[in-house]
Amino acid sequence: MSHVKAEIATQPECWRQAAKLAGSTGLPTAGERVAVIGCGTSWFMAKAYAALREQSGQGETDAFQASDFPAGRRYDRLVAITRSGTTTEVLDVMRGFGRNAPVTVLTADRSQPAAEIAHHAVVLDFADEQSVVQTRFATSVLAMLRTHLGEDIDAAAMDAEVAIRMPLPVHPSLFDQITFLGQGWTVGIAEEAALKCRETAGFWTESYPAMDYRHGPISIAGPRRVVWAFGDVPAGLADEVESTGAAFVHSRHHGGYASLGRWVGGRDPLDPMADLILAQRVAVALATTQGLDPDNPRNLTRSVVLR
Repeated sequence: MSHVKAEIATQPECWRQAAKLAGSTGLPTAGERVAVIGCGTSWFMAKAYAALREQSGQGETDAFQASDFPAGRRYDRLVAITRSGTTTEVLDVMRGFGRNAPVTVLTADRSQPAAEIAHHAVVLDFADEQSVVQTRFATSVLAMLRTHLGEDIDAAAMDAEVAIRMPLPVHPSLFDQITFLGQGWTVGIAEEAALKCRETAGFWTESYPAMDYRHGPISIAGPRRVVWAFGDVPAGLADEVESTGAAFVHSRHHGGYASLGRWVGGRDPLDPMADLILAQRVAVALATTQGLDPDNPRNLTRSVVLR
């Protein structure tokens, strides 16, 4: 079994353990104006958290890819997400911002520079990974942050246990392309799902806000292509997608699946983080069916360190 496959399966317990860190010192307090930064997967988790925090009424929250952080903008706190604690762009922002306001880092390794630079370090070492590809660390960070916002993450963890066992909604041999869609905080989840398929298997995936999908991107929908939506789905979208010949996926509890049609027989949609687990599993399946190593994707390293 690959490392990433095993790490995907540990997410329910990791989320429950992460929830226990929700009272950690240095996490944003209500009313603070917060910037959240990351790169790649960490940036997508930052985007999801920013949307959730604003939605909960706890304060203005902006998410930035670290290299595009607006250095002149004022925030009360910077939250940096970095599994390795060594990513060059993240460290550069932390150093500059930390001269004027507090910096909190969410990381998997206390011994690395990010934890030393930050005023506060929240370490999720139990969620660290051997695979280059991020799965459980990123979702555990988001589980902790959702708990900090007042959510009960145990329901999501129970959904995750379902997602680990349930049949995949699509089979790698039956489709050639996937587009992932989200709304609000699940836009970041959709972007992460697409990244998992791209980096793990070199597969053609795209991601968009669900309401914007009809403004152009739907033009690529067709037979042997999949549109996968996380969370709430705009009215009429499933029918529009299926009219193109593409499959529409919206994962549900106890759902059945036939060919490349939509899920049937289910009741409530899975929590979007649990649905992301299904997408992670699809990414691994795409890689292994091509004879690729899902733990060590082409052209990637655990951390981007610029000289």
